[in-house]
Formats: sequence, C-alpha cells, structure tokens
Amino acid sequence: MTSIPDRNWATDRSLYRHYLFTVVGRKTPCELLTADMDAVRTSMFKAGKSAQTVKHALALVKRIIRFGVKRGMPPMPDPSRLFIELPKVDNIKTEVLTPAQISALVHALDEEDDPLLTGLVRLAMCTGMRRGSLLGLQWKDVDFERGFITLDGLYAKKKHTSVIPMNSQAREVLEQVPRTSSPFVFPGKNDDRPRVDINRFMRRIKAKAGLPADFRPLHSLRHTFASYVASSGKASMYELQKLLTHESPQMTQRYAHLHDEALQRASEAIGGMFEQAKQADNVTGNSLDSITSR
Repeated sequence: MTSIPDRNWATDRSLYRHYLFTVVGRKTPCELLTADMDAVRTSMFKAGKSAQTVKHALALVKRIIRFGVKRGMPPMPDPSRLFIELPKVDNIKTEVLTPAQISALVHALDEEDDPLLTGLVRLAMCTGMRRGSLLGLQWKDVDFERGFITLDGLYAKKKHTSVIPMNSQAREVLEQVPRTSSPFVFPGKNDDRPRVDINRFMRRIKAKAGLPADFRPLHSLRHTFASYVASSGKASMYELQKLLTHESPQMTQRYAHLHDEALQRASEAIGGMFEQAKQADNVTGNSLDSITSR
C-alpha cells in the first residue's frame, strides 16, 4: 500500500511541541489540573492563535488521555480536578469568490506553465473537492466511461470513500492533465506518493489574481462551488450534501438560504402566466383585475 503522509499527525505533533509540552509534557493525566488547561488557553490566545487552533490543542489533550485509558495506562483524571473547556468556535464563515474574482483567478492560472498544479486548482473550482481528496486522487479513481470520480477514503476527511459525478467541466480539466508514470493525478516529487504542499503556488496565484487576504486556497473554492450550486436552484439540499460528501445534512445547512433564495426566484416565474393572461385579456377587450383581489 502507498505510504500516506498524515497531515493530522503532523498538526498534532506541532501543537504538542509548541503549546502543550511545557505544561503537560512532564505530568501524568492524574497530575493535570484545570488551571493547567487554562494556562494553555491563555498563552495561545496571547500568541494570537485562533479559537479553532486553541480548541484543537485542548482536544488533543483529551485524546491523549483517552488513548492512555483504553490501554490500561494511568487512570482517568478526577473530573473535580481537571475540566477541559473547549472554546466556542464560529466556523460558519463562508468564503465565496465573486464572478470577477473567479475570472481573475482563471486568468492567473492561464499564465502559469505547470499543467499539474493549474489542473488541480481548476478541478477544485468545478467539483468542490477537499484538499486531501484532490492531492490523493489517482487515475484509477477517474472513470471517464461512466462519468464518476471516486474519492478514496484513505484521503477523505472522515476516512469514508465517496463517489461524485464528473461534470463536463471536470472531464475537460482531467482530460488535459498530462499523464505521468505516477498513479496519482497530481503527483509530488516522488511518483509513488501524493503531493503534500501546494502553498507556494497558491500564494503566487492569490497575489497575481488580487484575491482577498483571507482567501484560503482550495477551502474557499469549495465554498464557492457549493454556494453557486445552491443558488442555481438546480440541486436540492440533499443533492448538494452528496456533491460535497457531507456526512450529515446539518453540515450543508450553511448554504440553505441560497437554495431558498433560488426557489423564491423560481416561484416568481408564475408572474409570467398572469402577464400573458393580461395580454390576452387586452386582446379580447376584457378586464382582468389583480388575481389577489378575488
């Protein structure tokens, strides 16, 4: 099996080394106190870390303790002495590029000479695929004949394999991606391993396209894809959930208002029927009052 770099492990290790080790590194779980966790939280916020990053660090302590308990290591700490309160996180921020920004991004990609990296970004734009699924995509997962793309659970956020349709834009992008000796569609330096880092390329593209400072590569493109599909009115919320490979409908609800607005616009189409009726009424010499007055 292909060796897979675990980005979550790398993140956990970094959080532990920079923010947890000095507080919890030399203590057993039973020696930890609520004050220790408060110290971690305070120091991280003072360092300018986001609530989400602080939450990840404190949740890591919980996971380490549970890991030890399951394996018969030091018993669970006394809840009266250790309470790990995770900060509340508002992660409903939805970053959507405007048509002008999308155009600028496309032009920036056109000026690049790396067909693999530009192809990866273009595929993100027209499928809304997550970063891990894009980097881990293999040619065996691309079914041109049936028109589907398999998202291997090995690279998925929740480790579940999913299948999404290959729309015409995605097909065109994939057909133009050059084949290499690697099984991966967008390989890294080693053909037998997926690409890991595209940050330098995305920073250059972001600057060239003049995108906002808070634009998060690939993540924002996923939000943009979802928002445009929802506002088109051509997909139900259930269908959007499947396209985004969300496990629950609650995760898709952030786009519900866009879908509702599309339905509202669609319902206004009935006005055309009454306009046609009025025109016919004028031709026959009759008088049609407002439909709402009857």
